[in-house]
Formats: sequence, structure tokens, C-alpha cells
Amino acid sequence: MSLNIIIVEKTGTLKSIVVKDFKEDLLYKKCGFQKADGFQQQHIWSVKHNGEKSSFVVYGKKEGRANSENKYDFPPPIDNILFFGACAILAIKPDKTFMDLSIEMWEKIYEKLFGGFEDLNATVLEDEEEIDELAFVPKEKKTKNGYLKDGFVVDSDGEEEFSGDEEESEEEDDEKNPTSEEEECEEVINLEDIGSELSEEEYDYSEESN
Repeated sequence: MSLNIIIVEKTGTLKSIVVKDFKEDLLYKKCGFQKADGFQQQHIWSVKHNGEKSSFVVYGKKEGRANSENKYDFPPPIDNILFFGACAILAIKPDKTFMDLSIEMWEKIYEKLFGGFEDLNATVLEDEEEIDELAFVPKEKKTKNGYLKDGFVVDSDGEEEFSGDEEESEEEDDEKNPTSEEEECEEVINLEDIGSELSEEEYDYSEESN
């Protein structure tokens, strides 16, 4: 019988070929090997496909010459295994017989085996449609860079911004705790008052002596 299989070239490229009069024990020749030594079934994945459980098997070698390493990223759990030369991927029906495998079918199975891939275009679209929560916040409640004033914010130029509540609290603290300069002024004023009173008393005393 003829069978559609996938050859994974050592460069990582997938190639679909039709094998006439398919025989599993001669599969190594389709991968370019002269001998079957070390060429064997490496792993089988069981995946539900089109409503039924199918299997997908990879054949290859785990030993070979330097610079002949296969660069294809196989799905887990063989994602960390190094293969040499070309590999072959075949599909097996639930009744354990081989079936045709196309690159399109394998790519769908490949995605499932990796747990699915995120659609980056869809993610970008979702980000664009997301509502900006700060768009409805009054301008006076945001910093000059557009961030929400939440008590303490540091701008890009290194200056610190404080909310209105903190400014009021600082003013109240200043009123309750006068600075040393203000205290010195009050002391000077008190001394002047005392000096003026003394001078008046001396003046009155001189009149009485006369």
C-alpha cells in the first residue's frame, strides 16, 4: 500500500512524501540512511483528532556524526532530545494501522501537543479595545505625566509630587510647630518690650528724685 508520511529534514524543514508499498522496516532509507542501525521508533503521542483518538509516531536516530544534528523543535516530552539526520513522522489509526499524514494535519497536532499558541494579532486587538481607566479622571487629580495622584508619585525628572491632602497636612504642621527663625523673632520682640519697660521705669524714678 502507498502511504503519505512526513520527513523532518536535519535543517528542521518538513517535507511530505508518498511511500509506495510502505514497509516500516525500510523507513530508514526514506530518511537517507544506508543502514538501519540505531534508527527506531522514538516516541508516540496519542491525540484526539476528528472525534477519535489517533497516534502520531516519530522515528529517528539519537546517535550520529557531528554537525548532522536535527534542528526541528519536537513537542514534549522529546523536546530536549537531540536527534541526528532526518526523522520520520507517521500517523496511526485507532485500529493500529497506518494512515496518511499531511503537513497541515501535523501542524494542528503539533499545536495541540504544545498546548496551543497565543494569537498575537488577537492580543493586540484586545489591548487596543481596552478602556483607559484614567481617561475619565479629572486633570487636577493626575500628575503632569498623566498618572493618578495616589499620595506619593515620582516624576521622570526626579521631582516628588504630593497630593493636596499631604500639602495641607504639612501646612498644619508648620502652624503647630514654628521654625527656629520664628522663635528667635519672638524672643527679640519680647526683649525689646522688656527694655522699653525698664527705660520708662528709670525715667519715672529720676522725676521722683527731683
